[in-house]
Amino acid sequence: MNININSEIGKLEGVILHSMGQEIENMNPQNAERALYSDILNLAVAKKEYEQFEQILEKHTTVFKVNTLLSDILKNEKVKSDLIKNICKNENIPEIEDELLNTNNIELARLLIEGVEIRKNSLTNFMNKQRFALQPLHNFFFTRDASVSIGNRVFISKMASKIREREALIMEAIFDYNPNFSTKSINPLKYKNFSSQISMEGGDILVARNDILLIGMSSRTTTQGIDFIIDRIKEFSNKHHIIVQELPESPESFIHLDMVFTFLDNNKAMVYEPVIFRKNKFQTVHISIDNGKVVSIKNVDNIIVALKSLGLDLETIKCGGENDIWVQEREQWHSGANFFAMAPGKIIGYNRNVYTIEALNKNGFEILKATDIIKNKIDIANYEKYVVTIEGTELARGGGGARCMTMPVSREDIK
Repeated sequence: MNININSEIGKLEGVILHSMGQEIENMNPQNAERALYSDILNLAVAKKEYEQFEQILEKHTTVFKVNTLLSDILKNEKVKSDLIKNICKNENIPEIEDELLNTNNIELARLLIEGVEIRKNSLTNFMNKQRFALQPLHNFFFTRDASVSIGNRVFISKMASKIREREALIMEAIFDYNPNFSTKSINPLKYKNFSSQISMEGGDILVARNDILLIGMSSRTTTQGIDFIIDRIKEFSNKHHIIVQELPESPESFIHLDMVFTFLDNNKAMVYEPVIFRKNKFQTVHISIDNGKVVSIKNVDNIIVALKSLGLDLETIKCGGENDIWVQEREQWHSGANFFAMAPGKIIGYNRNVYTIEALNKNGFEILKATDIIKNKIDIANYEKYVVTIEGTELARGGGGARCMTMPVSREDIK
């Protein structure tokens, strides 16, 4: 499959998911904060909710699973050795390198995600208060963040938190060596002018059109990270526009741009009004590239105004509905603005955000329950525009929504 992402809404042809596993339960109240959680999840409940999400996407498109993609490339001894050496060096755990090298590919793929417990075979290890030598990847079911498809290239993220860096190493290895994909990966760590101030994550990067990117400047994506992306765009695109939206650093629900803005249809977007529209201190900046050079950097009123000036005239639907700021805040907190488009006007999100779902319905989106689709009670082919609602009582507590849990690799181009 050739990587091809030139919009957020083109008909989905392929997507990477990670079915959550034991890494979610390999967390306790003491390490939850380090794992970037405000609470620990109930795996049994979250897994059932995630399975709904997974089954809907499997009915719609080709779904690739991280575990399978990873175990496939680990059959190659050179790839296996290089990846293990990189991980052990990055996480300063040379003592388990040989153990990992002697593990079969399927079990190794599991361990690289679920973690490796400390062997109590020395005094140092016996006295260690930690449980894991190789920490579990508690956040990996949010596959959006560690890599980003832009056009026919994949940008490997420089994660803001060290606890998530292994996710990016794994995704880079998958894109470089798994024969399912044809692409060129771009990793900021491999550029001579790399700066430790560079960080960038996929939740902050939205492909509005083949010549327009939206990027959130957030607690996870720095100005230096955005400048890195701009420098790479200049190398392969003569004319491009980057619209940067500054985000609040707190609360944690503003972690990425897709928590306040997502595309729904050719002419519709979901917005969290207080950040996108209301007067505040958070800047919106329009950067224009022409002939491989930045020719303009200027402030604009908001994302919608900037997109309209480029020929994308969007109607907006408000997260939490029209009137009550308290409701808007509550639903944004639980990923009420975070929808994922499977095709223009065919989206998926959490059913718990009832006022947001009601607002979508008022704007022409039929409300379809995931359980009804899975049980074949309704045929989604009979509907032109809809929102599939999945249960999200537990998933939402992880701090992300439907877009966060997907890494699209190919979409049909929008004509």
